[in-house]
Amino acid sequence: MFAAYAARIDRDQPLNGLELGDRPEPEVRPGWTTVTVRAASLNHHDLWSLRGVGLPEDKLPMILGCDAAGVDEDGNEVVIHSVIGQTGHGVGPREPRSILTERYQGTFAERVAVPVWNVLPKPKELSFEEAACLPTAWLTAYRMLFTNAGVRPGDSVLVQGAGGGVATAAIVLGKAAGLRVFATSRDEAKRKRAVDLGAVDAFEPGARLPQRVDAVIETVGAATWSHSVKSLKPGGTLVISGATSGDRPSHAELTRIFFLELKVVGSTMGSKDELEDLLSFCAATGVRPVIDEVLPLDRAREGFAKMESGDLFGKVVLTPGS
Repeated sequence: MFAAYAARIDRDQPLNGLELGDRPEPEVRPGWTTVTVRAASLNHHDLWSLRGVGLPEDKLPMILGCDAAGVDEDGNEVVIHSVIGQTGHGVGPREPRSILTERYQGTFAERVAVPVWNVLPKPKELSFEEAACLPTAWLTAYRMLFTNAGVRPGDSVLVQGAGGGVATAAIVLGKAAGLRVFATSRDEAKRKRAVDLGAVDAFEPGARLPQRVDAVIETVGAATWSHSVKSLKPGGTLVISGATSGDRPSHAELTRIFFLELKVVGSTMGSKDELEDLLSFCAATGVRPVIDEVLPLDRAREGFAKMESGDLFGKVVLTPGS
């Protein structure tokens, strides 16, 4: 079957390790099922995999892709929850948690095998392309806002780095949940898009906000860390799920953190139950993922290059067989 896969690790030029071509059909084991992929979405995790983060060389070649929506063996339209392990469903009960493409072949292919437990019904209201955007970036944003930041309607939130998948999701979800959302971006066009999506206002990175906020959604890392901490109200919460600009800020702002009793919470992905709630939320409210571009799988390299350059707003979706 045709697939986009990591053939080698290149930490400096990750796209050098990306190959497109034939790979073996998925291995089906007890408690697993095969899903025919109709749409799969790109995440920064896929670029990190090509750099060897979370993907050791002895696992190569590895089909990339965490997220997908498709059709299961019984003809049902489904969405895949990409966190494997720590459940006892289709894997050993003591198997450590991993994401597709770390231990198991991913979704950038015509077919993918996952534990039956990891398959959820796709709401009829969502297209395959829309549903494929939800299991990583949108689920991460959902958990950051509603589980880890604990914000409620009327609260204020700063979303750093508008344009990325998680940040875009946080703006849309925050607006739909009645939050007062502010956003930042280096790009003027992305700031305008953030406002169009529901942000009260959008600013250049580091700009002083009209008010301090209850929570910050942080995925940029070192470049925005100091600004994130300084933007919080006393007792506020900074939730971080990524560090695309690096994980070593020049100013950790420790004094401000302890003096103002700020909370710093790490956040990774989300649970199957949270994904089910997110699917229901989108179906019921009309909220839809922001899609930058839909590409056939054989043009995956273009999507990877767009994501690496940051020249996108929302998600890049790949469609096998197109």
